[in-house]
Amino acid sequence: MRFHFGPTKRTTISERELVPMVALAMSLHAFAIDAMLPALDDMARDLGAAEGNERQLIVSLYLIGSGIGCLVPGAFADRFGRRPMLIFALAAYTVLSLILALIDNFAVMVVLRGLQGLACAGLTVVPSAIVRDRYDGDRMARLLSMIAAVFIIVPVIAPSIGQVVLLFAGWRTIFDLSAVLAALVMVWVWTRLPESLDPAHRQKVNVPVIVRNMLKSLSRRESIGYVLGAPLLMGAVFGYINSAQQLLGEHFAVGAMFPVIFGAVASTMAVTNIVNSRIVERFGARRVSHSGALVFIVVSLAQVWAAFYRSDSLAWFMPLLALNLGLLGFLGANFSSIALQPFGEIAGAAASMHAFVRMFGASLVGMAIGQSYDGTAKPFAFALLACSVSALLLVLYSERGKLFRRLIPPGTQRVC
Repeated sequence: MRFHFGPTKRTTISERELVPMVALAMSLHAFAIDAMLPALDDMARDLGAAEGNERQLIVSLYLIGSGIGCLVPGAFADRFGRRPMLIFALAAYTVLSLILALIDNFAVMVVLRGLQGLACAGLTVVPSAIVRDRYDGDRMARLLSMIAAVFIIVPVIAPSIGQVVLLFAGWRTIFDLSAVLAALVMVWVWTRLPESLDPAHRQKVNVPVIVRNMLKSLSRRESIGYVLGAPLLMGAVFGYINSAQQLLGEHFAVGAMFPVIFGAVASTMAVTNIVNSRIVERFGARRVSHSGALVFIVVSLAQVWAAFYRSDSLAWFMPLLALNLGLLGFLGANFSSIALQPFGEIAGAAASMHAFVRMFGASLVGMAIGQSYDGTAKPFAFALLACSVSALLLVLYSERGKLFRRLIPPGTQRVC
């Protein structure tokens, strides 16, 4: 069975159009999280949340739902195609955003936020499979970095958008705006995105095949260290996002400057992803990401020192945090492309399982870090160090103890 799922009969799409299209689809996840940050106090108060850290559940339940949901869309994308699953995820995001704008109970809100993350997980999984269908090796890493650079623009500006909305309307309008943005992206995908799945690679939708393909995507030593290392690094960032409103707004007392500071720090990831997209084909995804991981550990050590000896200094905390987040631009896309490289024929299932491990693991790590907030930056600083060291150890396992190797020579990438 095949689904055309719309009017377009295009068979090709340029990089110039593909990158912003899938980046904007993926960035709706970031908007659903970061645009809410300035509104968490208002939402908690209006919906009856009782305890300070409880407000974080509006973010963390969405992330957990998204992580669990990543198990589903890849297998269906391997059978019915990438395009139908992406359109479904965008439609679900639109409808659930409109429903969330009407909720007046905190418990119902967090449950539906988890459901929204679950239903919209295809926005995380399917774009990676689309890129893998067309590219591999370091060129795939370059494209993923370009997509990430566009994607990261949203968390940079989303808190400011949320703050502006709050000046003129209530927090419910943020959900309405989310629905409008998702609907616009859905129209773009519907009319312009061709199907990228090779008919010869279509997989059966049955439990044994799905389980076999997903387990296969965790079976390769050269991949698994990157699969498991990514959620540790992402989890540290999720911990920051979960507690950012408290950490910046309460501990460092930045007040109305919160959206500006949050966006300025997040913008470093956009810059480094652009840099990564320009250097990764020259130096290789492994060399770039291994260097980034080592520097990340050094910066995390400095963050631990600052948490103890410059505990109230925003001038120390923010530059170090900007460096940590910026270094993720040399890690995220490269880890993903290295992990996905061996699984071209089951790219959807592999992308699904890898995204599940990455998102669900990072969500749990991030929630634990966020809930450990004690009024200081110490728990977050220790988390950065522990997560980065653990990620490097996992990479060393995959690389059999040898870093900086380049296993895929330049010029061997395939373009479909």
